[in-house]
Formats: sequence, C-alpha cells, structure tokens
Amino acid sequence: MTPSRLLIWLVIGWAALGLAAGPLPQLALVWWIAGGALCLAALLDAILGWRPPQLRLERLTKPIWPVGHWGEVALVLHHEGGRSARLTLFDGYPAGWELVGLPHPTRLRAGRFVRFVYQLRAPERGEAQFAPAHVQLTSPLSLWQRRLRLGEASTIKVFPDFSKIMGHTLTATDQRLPQLGSIRKRRRGEGTDFRQLREYRQGDSMRAIDWKATARQLKPISREYQEERDQQVVFLLDSGRRMLARDGDTSHFDHALNAVLTLSWVAQKQGDAIGLMSFGQEERWMAPQKGRGGLDRLISGVYDLHAGEVAPDYLQAAQRLLDRLKKRAFVVLITNLRDEDDNAMREAHRLLSGKHLVMCASLREASLDDTQAAAVPDFNGALRLAATEHYLAERREAIKRLRMPAHSLIDVTPQRLAASLVDRYLAIKESGQL
Repeated sequence: MTPSRLLIWLVIGWAALGLAAGPLPQLALVWWIAGGALCLAALLDAILGWRPPQLRLERLTKPIWPVGHWGEVALVLHHEGGRSARLTLFDGYPAGWELVGLPHPTRLRAGRFVRFVYQLRAPERGEAQFAPAHVQLTSPLSLWQRRLRLGEASTIKVFPDFSKIMGHTLTATDQRLPQLGSIRKRRRGEGTDFRQLREYRQGDSMRAIDWKATARQLKPISREYQEERDQQVVFLLDSGRRMLARDGDTSHFDHALNAVLTLSWVAQKQGDAIGLMSFGQEERWMAPQKGRGGLDRLISGVYDLHAGEVAPDYLQAAQRLLDRLKKRAFVVLITNLRDEDDNAMREAHRLLSGKHLVMCASLREASLDDTQAAAVPDFNGALRLAATEHYLAERREAIKRLRMPAHSLIDVTPQRLAASLVDRYLAIKESGQL
C-alpha cells in the first residue's frame, strides 16, 4: 500500500501547522491533536483497506486485428466479495499502440460487475501482447492506494489491412475488378483446359471439331475449351534492407506485401495456386496451394514478416526457389533494384527463366516522381531536381544493363505496384504464356 495524494497533502499541512506552532505556542496543542487524529485515521484506513476485494477481470477482444484500424476492447470487471471498491482501471495494452478511453475510474459493489470499452489502433503488423491490467484501489477514507494486476496475458495477431482489397471485390463478379479499373472475362473456345462438347458454330476452328462425336451424332460437334486453371503464381519477396525505405507512413515492404495479397486474391479467384518465398532478413517458404485455403495460409504465413538490415542475395534465392518449384510457375520477384545489382539480378533471372515465367517488380521511391513534377521555386529546388534526374538516369541505365525483356520488368512506385501486378498477371492469363 502507498500513501494517496490526499494523505501526502494532509501530512504537508500538519507539518506546516507544526512550523507555525514554533513562534505561536498556543498552536502546539492543536498540532498534537491533529497529528494524533491523522495517525489514527491513517492506521484505521490502512486496516480497512488491507484486505483487497475479490475482483476478477475478463478482456474481450478480437484474436485478429487489422493494422492501422481502430478497434474496440471490452473489459468486464466482476466484484465477487468483500467491501465496495473504488478503483481506477488501466489495461496492459501493447506498447506503441494508440489509445482512447483509458484510464477508467469506477465504484463497484460486491456481487456486481461493470463493463466498459476502450479503443486501440495497431501501428504495425505482427504479434502483439496484452499484459494483465493495472488496478489502483482506493481505501475507504481515500488515504491509501493499492495496486493490483488482474486478468490474463494474451496474444493477438495484427494482419495487413485486407479490407481495401476485399471491400469491393467480394460484392463483384468473378470477372470484374472495379478497384483496379480492369475487366477480364473468361473466353470460351480458348485456352488448354477442355470444358465441354457442343454443336459446331460458324467461326469455330476446324481443329476444334471432335470427329468421333461428329460421327456418332451425325452432325458437326466442337470441343469447347477454357483458360487453364491449374497454374501457379509464386512470389519471391525481398525482405532485405532496401525494403525498409518509406513513402509516408508505409514502408516499401508493407506496400509490397499488400500487392502480394491483392494479386493472390485475384489469382486464387482465377483457380491458380499461390505460394511465396521470402529472402533477405528471413527466409520463409509457403508451397503453392489453391483456393481460399491457400490465400488464408499465405496471409497467416506473412502477417508477422518484416524487412531487416540484411543485404539480399538474388542468386541464392533463385537457386533455392528453383530447387523447391518442380512445376512451371509465374514467378514474381519484388525488390528495390540498385546499380550494383545488375550482375546478380541478371544471373538470377537467367536461372529462373529457364523453367519459369519470371517478372521482376522494382519499387521506385514516390518522392522522386514528386520532385520531377513539382515546380522549381529557387536554386535549391533546381539542385534537387538536377540530382533527381541524374539518379533516375543512372537507375534506367542499371535496368538496361540487366538485359531483361521489357515485359519481364516493371519499375513503379509502391502505390502503383498492386495495380501493375494485377494488370500484368491478367494479360499473361489472356495471352496463354503461362
């Protein structure tokens, strides 16, 4: 138990009275009486508050939390016996989270409970820990305070904000992606997967005629095909130091991860299997899997993945992915290229493209484009623009030295990455390259 602020001020007042009693002897008796009364009250209050009430705390929260969104946490405090309690409750929420609604003062009688809600916002992905809540009990005369820890520690998972990806597409048809401004329809009569037999129609290719069925039916019968739906999309995601760069509040790595999830959702709706291998700070491997289960597995596998201060090794990553992927796949390598990467990236692309269809997506800082588009107000602005133009020219030369086909490399800002990947994927699906 610790003295409350009230008790401290009473002691200070009693001490001031003692100082005044020095030159005024008539106050000495008052000082002694006040001191005795204060000691007696403090002792009595300590005895009354020594035994804490029987309290039990429950924390109600979602096990999965979207990053960057406000959410509610409910605390239910039960008083199961003992004296009435005056207390202030402060939850052990994860460090670094934004908070609204705490601390919460309340008075609770025996046999009752109180429920209140406060709000939190998670600033980053990963696992977050709730510690037991802090409870500050006030003694009956408010002279003492006692601190308790109630409730259990718990862990929640903070996932990427998937609502922006799913918000419109869940209510759209399988062929429409309104948030990206793209419409793709499955084209019958094309592709490699057999769909059904039907009567011959004018314009059908002669190669589409099934002659055995035609002989049986005594009329022309054509085979109808659809786009192949047994394909693989595998992401090779750089988690090295270059992905730590930030545009605004979001790192390049988080932009890349959001783009991965966007394309994964589109690909699984198209019937393709999706997988991922990270390299750099941490290597994780999720083998390609179809359907919503594959998407859920991917999200669960990367929600706590972060970039770190490690240089990426493109050639080693390409070799390890090649050892794991036995079937031809569309491999999407996401990184941030620099001048010194030309040899390693060229060899990695050559190694993977021998068996797979490979595309490299390099993230370009949005601030470079902003500098190019901005007006030049003064000499410092002119120097900044000249340096930006020089850097971008060197970047273009470095990309040329890779000697990669134009369709195998995109250099985009993080904000445009998701839309660019989806458009390129849908174009590949329509062309039948995979």
